[in-house]
Amino acid sequence: MIEHDADPVDPAVDDTTARFWDELYQQRERVWSGRANAVLAEVVEPLPPGTALDLGCGEGGDAIWLAGQGWQVTAVDISTTALDRLAAEAARAGVASRITVARHDLTRTFPAGRYDLVSAQFLQSPLELPREAVLRAAARAVAPGGRLLVVEHGAPPPWARDSHPHARFASPQEILGTLDLEPDGWHTERLGAAHRTGTGPDGETGNLVDHVVLVRREQR
Repeated sequence: MIEHDADPVDPAVDDTTARFWDELYQQRERVWSGRANAVLAEVVEPLPPGTALDLGCGEGGDAIWLAGQGWQVTAVDISTTALDRLAAEAARAGVASRITVARHDLTRTFPAGRYDLVSAQFLQSPLELPREAVLRAAARAVAPGGRLLVVEHGAPPPWARDSHPHARFASPQEILGTLDLEPDGWHTERLGAAHRTGTGPDGETGNLVDHVVLVRREQR
């Protein structure tokens, strides 16, 4: 069975936000592919296993993959539906002992501790989200010698472009600036765009652009 966060968690959760995400997950048996995000897998494969914090973990594709690579993972989301699916899938995959599930509304609370890897994969929301504050908290959670990986949508998918006429997506440089890092305390290992082929809701395929920021906290 997956352990639950041993640290006391602030029960303050915005009901509207929680309901939105639970209803989204409840519309389908599975929302995401269940596979690890490609950039995360590429970054992590050469690294020795350690501790990881997965922010906005959803149904757990990344967390379960990380645990399978030997990482001890804290998986965080606001949706109890998503976290329940993660727990069930982790048990089936035999990695439940390496995953701690923690329910957080990141607009109000943030997991305690320091981690060798903090992953923020597509931490973008149609609801109000203090993104800059969350990403700065993510940077503070990185242990000395550890890494923060931020991957965000860099453009709307081609099949939804008309529905995002005013959407603006932060550049990799803007994301890095948002982190407000001490220049002598961090090393930028990757800053740019990644391209992949995605599949839309009606089975159409298209090129997707992701903006990637990977920074490592210096050892001190």
